[in-house]
Amino acid sequence: MFISWKTSVILISVTVVLVVIAGILITVFALKNRATVPKTRSEFLQYFQPFTLDPNTVDKRLRLSEENRVVTNTYPELQTYPDHPDRFDYYEQVLSRESMSGRSYWEIEGICGGVSIAVSYKTIRRKVYECGFGRSDQSWSLECPSSNYLTRHNDILTDVRVKSISRRVGVYVDHSAGTLSFYSISGDTMSLIHTVQTTFTQPLYPGFWVGTGSSAKLLMNENSL
Repeated sequence: MFISWKTSVILISVTVVLVVIAGILITVFALKNRATVPKTRSEFLQYFQPFTLDPNTVDKRLRLSEENRVVTNTYPELQTYPDHPDRFDYYEQVLSRESMSGRSYWEIEGICGGVSIAVSYKTIRRKVYECGFGRSDQSWSLECPSSNYLTRHNDILTDVRVKSISRRVGVYVDHSAGTLSFYSISGDTMSLIHTVQTTFTQPLYPGFWVGTGSSAKLLMNENSL
């Protein structure tokens, strides 16, 4: 079928206009999503997700309490957990029972010194060096050895300097956007520690490494915050 040059020009023009409109809509959608990133603690709490720690993953040097919301390192005392293929036994670690879905926010008390926070795939190894949070491509961790924070992923450490250290930390994950952010919390004031931008390929689980004599607590609901 013959198409005149005028018709061809019109078709090309319409195509160009549609491409431009599509580009504008994509940009607007991206800006809208960026604009909806929470800014205040009350906005973060809209995405609050309660978690409990999984007894099948906890290392025997760690004791769970308060309905599996608190983890304490009791070494040299060992707990009498049954053998389980999901149990950590190289590092003093534990994962949550529940995975994160969509946008998730949670808070922890007890970080600094002897506690590290992590998000991890459930497929992380359990009984070798690489099972340590942040020591492979299976997990991301936030550590607080002294007066600064460290993030770790794939065994690469990043030094994060901040004005002050807080024992309470908030973690925000937008799984589809590939965003992981850590915040220090003082009262209702939240200060960004570090943001990771990546692509998550599996569901994520909160996790802890807890050193000897230390403990950490998952805060369970908005009323306890």
